[in-house]
Amino acid sequence: MKQTVVTLDMEGVLTPEIWIAVAEKTGIPELRRTTRDEPDYDKLMRYRIEILDRHGIKLSQIQEVIRTLLPLPGGKEFLDELRTLTQVIILSDTFEQFAAPLMKQLNWPTLFCHRLLVANDQITGYQLRQPDQKKKSVAALKSLNYHVIAAGDSYNDTAMLGEANAGFLIHAPEKVKSEFPQFKSVESHAELLQLIKGAL
Repeated sequence: MKQTVVTLDMEGVLTPEIWIAVAEKTGIPELRRTTRDEPDYDKLMRYRIEILDRHGIKLSQIQEVIRTLLPLPGGKEFLDELRTLTQVIILSDTFEQFAAPLMKQLNWPTLFCHRLLVANDQITGYQLRQPDQKKKSVAALKSLNYHVIAAGDSYNDTAMLGEANAGFLIHAPEKVKSEFPQFKSVESHAELLQLIKGAL
């Protein structure tokens, strides 16, 4: 029997998009831009940090918004059931300073993500775990003889899905679905669970 592990994106799959919530709370529409819109993650983060700096938005203000967020409907139940079937790792381009309140609500799944650079409560930059960490994490798991099943929703998930033994899209925007038709796309956690069960 093959040993399996499932790798999941966090935002848009299990939780709301943090930056969209921050945009709504602060009234800064430019912060609605996410990896669903911008494939170049470095470009996106430099854009975000410049906007935060211009508007004087501090890390603590963003963390206050995050503490008000709940997992997506059905997200925790999906993850709970999935974890009874196989090991699960969350591979996210979020940051350690953002994720903790949401990870607590999801019963502390394993999370690989990045780290913000902060000075006097101001976000000054960010430190990637490594470039293309989602794809490289899947490749590392495969090198340990795991059969990897991956699911995500955005441009920055597609390399992970392609590297995995099986990759699926959930809640993906139409342009991502049309550009990556090789990945079966679903709109609900129940459908995704069935796909994953079929790939185990």
